[in-house]
Amino acid sequence: MKRIAIINGHPNPGSFCHAISAAYKAGALECGATIKEIDIATLDFNPNLKYGYRQRQELEPDLQDAWQIILWADHLVWVHPVWWGGLPALMKGFIDRLFLPGMAYKYRENSVWWDKLLKGKTAHIITTLDQPGWYYRLSFGRPSVNQLRRSILEFCGVKPVKVSYVGIIRTSTGSQREKWLQGVHNMGKRLK
Repeated sequence: MKRIAIINGHPNPGSFCHAISAAYKAGALECGATIKEIDIATLDFNPNLKYGYRQRQELEPDLQDAWQIILWADHLVWVHPVWWGGLPALMKGFIDRLFLPGMAYKYRENSVWWDKLLKGKTAHIITTLDQPGWYYRLSFGRPSVNQLRRSILEFCGVKPVKVSYVGIIRTSTGSQREKWLQGVHNMGKRLK
């Protein structure tokens, strides 16, 4: 049985990203997966890594619980919008505070190399856009995907990381959104 953590990075609980998370969860539950959810907007934590890595900043209880869910999971499903080409600020703060040296990776002494402490996990990024996915990739180089996929998840050993784009959200109709939600539901059923 696959253990899946669904991590929603949209700060608005009424967002389409939350509908996407629910659709994925419903599909995965149909296949017998065990699901735990992290809704970043509901967590009580300071998203500012105010000392960088020079001084330890204690994790709030909600971050401690979130980290236990990430460690527990075999597969991480990240759902978020793309804003200004990147991740929402709260989601970025969540990552800054949790994906720390000694937890998600560990630098080797006197070396430029590091150990990837989240090996054995896979991930799927499902991101909403107000432009076609191909346009985001070709015109802008998909900076949010590069950051989350390559610079964070793969850096820490999570691999493979699949990416799915949903959009254009801004001009979508109700029937188009229902079609997208059905597609995400099917992704959950395939446990990808």
